[in-house]
Amino acid sequence: MSNLPKIAWIGLGIMGSPMSENLIKAGYSVTGFTLEQDKLDRLTAAGGTAAGSIAEAVKDADVIVTMVPASPQVEAIAYGEAGILANAKQGALIVDMSSITPQTSVDLAKNAAEKGIRVLDAPVSGGEAGAIEAVLSIMVGGEQADFDAALPILEALGKTIVLCGPHGSGQTVKAANQLIVAVNIQACAEAVVFLEKSGVNLSAALDVLNGGLAGSTVLTRKKDNFLNRDFKPGFRIDLHHKDMGIVTDAARNVGAALPVGAVVAQLVASLRAQGDGGLDHSALLRAVERLSGSQV
Repeated sequence: MSNLPKIAWIGLGIMGSPMSENLIKAGYSVTGFTLEQDKLDRLTAAGGTAAGSIAEAVKDADVIVTMVPASPQVEAIAYGEAGILANAKQGALIVDMSSITPQTSVDLAKNAAEKGIRVLDAPVSGGEAGAIEAVLSIMVGGEQADFDAALPILEALGKTIVLCGPHGSGQTVKAANQLIVAVNIQACAEAVVFLEKSGVNLSAALDVLNGGLAGSTVLTRKKDNFLNRDFKPGFRIDLHHKDMGIVTDAARNVGAALPVGAVVAQLVASLRAQGDGGLDHSALLRAVERLSGSQV
C-alpha cells in the first residue's frame, strides 16, 4: 500500500487533465471531479478515479488540488455545503493552482484556517505544453511548512518551484508573469507583421532572432503558431483577458504604473470583442494584422 498522500483533483481542463495524469504516473492515487464526463473518462483511462461530486472527491483526500479558470469558480468549489471546505477532512492541504486575484487566495486561506484546513496558492506558467511535459514554473504563496509538504507533489508537475511569500504572493507573481507574457507575445506579433511586410523569410528570421537577445520562451513555443496561423488554444485569449484585468487592478492598488501593459490589455480586450476569445493568446497576431491592413 502506498504511503503517498491521497490526492483529490478538481478541474480537468486543458491544464488540469495532463497535470493530474502526471501525478498518476508518479504513483499518486488521484480522485478527480469536473463537470465534463469525457474528462472524467480520460482520468479513469489514465488510472485515476472519477468522483460524482466535490464532496466525494475530497472526503478522504490528504491534498486537494484545484485548477479552475478564475476567482468565481474557485469560490464556487470552495464554499457552500457541497464545497471543499465543508467536506474536506481537518488537516487537509488545498493547493490552488488556478490563476485568480491575490485577495481571493488570501480570503480562501483565512476561511480554510478556521476549519483546520491549510492552503497554498500555486499558479503555474508554461501552458499546455508545460503541463504535458511536467516542466511548469510554479509560483507559490503560503506557509513554509505547507510548501515543504506539497513540494514532492509539485515536483511531479513542474521544474521551477518557488515559495514567493505569504498567502496571495503566488498569485501576485503569476499576475506579473501574465503581464510579461502578453507584452512579449505582442512584441513578437508586431515583429512578425513587420518582417512579412518587408518580404523577409519569416521562419529564418524568427530562428536567428531567437538565438540572440530577442530570444524567449514565448518565441520558441509560439513560433509555429505565428508561421502557420494556428491558434488552437493552449491558453485562451479569454483567460489572458481575465489575467490582464487582475494585474492592472493589482497594480493600481499598489500605485504601480503599467503603461505598456495597459495598452496590451486593451488589445487583448479588442480581440475578445471581435470574437477571438476562444483562440490561443498568440492570436494577438490577428490584432496587429488588422491594424496593419492585412487580411485576417
